[in-house]
Amino acid sequence: MITVVSGMPRSGTSLMMQMLAAGGMPILADEVRPPDADNPRGYYEWEPAKLLPQQPDLIAQAEDRAVKVISQLLFALPGSHHYRIIFLTRPLTEVVASQAEMIRRRGTSGAPLGQAALVAALEAHLKQVKTWIADKVNIAACFVEYHQTLHEPRSTAEAIQRFLGIPLDTEAMARQVDLALYRQRTNPSKDEKSAAR
Repeated sequence: MITVVSGMPRSGTSLMMQMLAAGGMPILADEVRPPDADNPRGYYEWEPAKLLPQQPDLIAQAEDRAVKVISQLLFALPGSHHYRIIFLTRPLTEVVASQAEMIRRRGTSGAPLGQAALVAALEAHLKQVKTWIADKVNIAACFVEYHQTLHEPRSTAEAIQRFLGIPLDTEAMARQVDLALYRQRTNPSKDEKSAAR
């Protein structure tokens, strides 16, 4: 069984990996992408995950461990394994704002689209991902709301433990949450809240 932590970029996937590691879950990650101002505690990424569309069999290295795979790469997961996917959701306006801030800080350029168009594209992608997951008999999924994790970390940790069905130190997991790192805050629309569920 492979545990996959997924979601859109800036949706709390690094925090979830931190929580799993603190709880005692073996993880697959490297230090190719070091901590920075956007993620001072680290990204917990595994660089070969980016190669899954070309080399899907690489995922076998994550057997019995947790690995972060962004939502756009989930479709490359081969059907030869069983997966438990912990999928983080966050209001899409916050996702867009956080991505924009990261791009600004790095001095690079993002997609030439306005916020409304970006949110609409992310909504469509999220629906596609959920449809794809629902159609897979080799995948079990647990959708975790970022805001709930921030404000009820112990509840989230306990829910994750139940989903994974393995012993985890839920108190240590809950202690990984630091509200000071929650910086891009917006008021999501009703449509966004619905899409996140």
